[in-house]
Amino acid sequence: MNRNPKVEWFFQEASPWQEAYEQLSVICLESGLQEDLKWGCPCYTMEGRNVVLIHGFKEYCALLFFKGALLNNAHGLLIQQTENVQSARQIRFTNVAAIRSNAAVLAACIREAIAVERAGLKVTLKKTADYTAPEEWLQVVAGDGALKAAFEALTPGRQRAYLFHFAQPKQSKTRVARIEKHRAQILEGKGLND
Repeated sequence: MNRNPKVEWFFQEASPWQEAYEQLSVICLESGLQEDLKWGCPCYTMEGRNVVLIHGFKEYCALLFFKGALLNNAHGLLIQQTENVQSARQIRFTNVAAIRSNAAVLAACIREAIAVERAGLKVTLKKTADYTAPEEWLQVVAGDGALKAAFEALTPGRQRAYLFHFAQPKQSKTRVARIEKHRAQILEGKGLND
């Protein structure tokens, strides 16, 4: 095993998932992947490409497979975090015993993820045009050519972020308020979180 010194703090920091993180790390390192620190989490890479990441939440810890949508999921462990996640899939754990009892399956999933990377496979992502824009947004841009042009000049990822954000509220008035709140930001060519 080749532990990366940049990642040591993650495994030493107090967390209810400390033992689980260690177990997951051993499985990842035994696969021959390189350990790195990305997004504040241990990330396991092959030739500079992200394969799997360890992360924790309040209720569970997880292995996140960056191209998990391409894995066959024969054991039914891979889950899509939300309906908008296109590529990544998680395997969640609520205790260390589940990791130990599934170690061989996890190793097989990692080998499959490595094979996906070696083959150069890519997840076909939906285009921004494939997403349903809220009616309120369509009405606003229909009457504001400058806003429409500024939105279309944004990167596809920024466009999707805005569409998701505008569509989330249940009430129309809240959707309209969100659109108005971000009008200037869009006109400036900025993304939702810029």
